Amino acid sequence: MSGADEKSSRGAVTQLLVEMRNGDGDAINRLFPLVYAELRRVAANLMRQERSNHTLQPTALVNEAYLRLAAAPEMSLVDRGHFFAVAARAMRQALVQHARVKHAQKRGGKQAQVELDDAMASVDVDVEQVIAIDEALQKLEALDARQAKVVEMQYFIGNSIEEIAAAAGISERTAKRELQTGRLFLAEQLHSKGQKLAPLGLPPSR
Repeated sequence: MSGADEKSSRGAVTQLLVEMRNGDGDAINRLFPLVYAELRRVAANLMRQERSNHTLQPTALVNEAYLRLAAAPEMSLVDRGHFFAVAARAMRQALVQHARVKHAQKRGGKQAQVELDDAMASVDVDVEQVIAIDEALQKLEALDARQAKVVEMQYFIGNSIEEIAAAAGISERTAKRELQTGRLFLAEQLHSKGQKLAPLGLPPSR
């Protein structure tokens, strides 16, 4: 995509978010085709923690994000960055929810009776890994909400350092330091549970 095309796309996304805030219920249906490729990239980042032979496709998580956002039309999305952060959080929550149901099924708990969405039903996830990462991130958020946001934006969403710094209102140097410290915390939490944090593939600046 050329610079002009990308600028035009960003402008269209921003306009649709404005229309969503103004109560246009169909705006999200026009929005998703514009951001679909980017959401698939976010979904792929989330799936880096999964088994190499998992059956889940990024499309399943993107569809889940659409369903969750479409079900909350009152949500006020400020800008493009906010939209992707919320969409990524929805995808991560869907993955964690699915992992917990799978975990309950293995243990024969009450949650085993929960019906899964067709798009997620065949997902083969490492439930212990998914749950451990989610719990570690929640602990980090309780200790340092900004640091948790930085880690989530970079590691799970794939935002560039520039985007993180702008969204968090901090310098790029501070963002890098927060990311390093936050990742160390997550790695230590996972190590205590016999898990490892997958290597981080830094995305290019955009």
